[in-house]
Amino acid sequence: MRPERDSSGAPYDANDAYGEDGAFEAAVDHLEDPLTDPLPGQHPSPWFRSGGGGGSGTADPEQRTPAEPQEQEWYDPEGYDRDWNGHQRHQPEQDPEPTYEQLYGAYAPEQPAPVPDDETMGLRTADTRRIAEPGPTQPDLTQSGPTQPSPAEGRAARRKAAKKGGTRPPEPRAGAAPLSRVEARRAERARRPSPGAVISRGLGEVFITVGVLMLLFVTYQLWWTNIRAQQQADGAAHDLQESWAKGKGKPGSFEPGQGFALLHIPRLDVVVPVAEGIDKQKVLDRGMVGHYNEGATKTAMPEARKGNFAVAGHRNTHGEPFRYINRLEPGDPIVVETQDTYFVYKMASILPQTAPSNTSVIGPVPPGSGFTKPGRYITLTTCTPEFTSKYRMIVWGKMVEERPRDKGKPSALVN
Repeated sequence: MRPERDSSGAPYDANDAYGEDGAFEAAVDHLEDPLTDPLPGQHPSPWFRSGGGGGSGTADPEQRTPAEPQEQEWYDPEGYDRDWNGHQRHQPEQDPEPTYEQLYGAYAPEQPAPVPDDETMGLRTADTRRIAEPGPTQPDLTQSGPTQPSPAEGRAARRKAAKKGGTRPPEPRAGAAPLSRVEARRAERARRPSPGAVISRGLGEVFITVGVLMLLFVTYQLWWTNIRAQQQADGAAHDLQESWAKGKGKPGSFEPGQGFALLHIPRLDVVVPVAEGIDKQKVLDRGMVGHYNEGATKTAMPEARKGNFAVAGHRNTHGEPFRYINRLEPGDPIVVETQDTYFVYKMASILPQTAPSNTSVIGPVPPGSGFTKPGRYITLTTCTPEFTSKYRMIVWGKMVEERPRDKGKPSALVN
């Protein structure tokens, strides 16, 4: 059945554009896009934008004016706000968007506020962090040191805090109310150290100074005096050997402090000059051994036919030549070297301790030495115990050989 006729076979109205043969095909051919452009007499769809350039804005395609070809837009953003018939929909009123301060609160001036992010704004919640101001009983966490009570806590609380070690009160914060005159005086008194603190501080400084001075003195006594005395003793021994080489220093009387012999103790590896007298500053403190030669303590020289050659030396500090004479054993050699002769003694006995006033130990026949008659002896004396001068230690020896220097060194010095 043809569309031009209905079921009754009556033709369409002559005014209808589709009444003629080929009118429908001609109308379709005038459309630029047969799928979207409306047919003649048809209302344009609200979902497509009307306008020139071959769009669908004119009902009659013959009345459309040609225009420049444009890119057709198939999306109408405003179409979502209209219904199917093109009527504007009613939009409900929306609450105004909250400000950034309402969401995140006020930040401190020194903390820059973060930049809001549009994509995550909906996920954010109000920041509950706040800078809490310390209350009357709340401690100020920004202050270092012991916690100080506030003025509102009363005088008793401040006294308790002072007894527990409270020192300086916290400085008033910016914007806080100024202190009263009474509070300012109390704060000033709290800043000042107490008399007990001043006294203890002074005593501590005194003790530290005394300790440093004592340490320096001990270092000087135990270390520097040995170095200095050893240098002086070596210089005296060198001068003595040079004078012997020049023919000086013949046996006889010597002046106090003058060197005249060398004392060798091979077991202890000791070689030390022997000087006349036992003066502490001129002889003993210079690292040398002193010969007893005055008054009741005057003793014989090595070349004497009979007698006791007695000498003294330091056991500690100032070269400490006799520090280890307690290690000598009977039979150990002790050699006295003069300009012409070597006098060799053998260690006989030792007295570990005696009083300093006991001068009989350097007599011609010392009691307790084991000697029974006069002979040619040697006596070494030094202080004991170590680092004190309360007692004296005595070592005795007996001469066993007298060897001229032109015959060479004795076997005790060669081996």
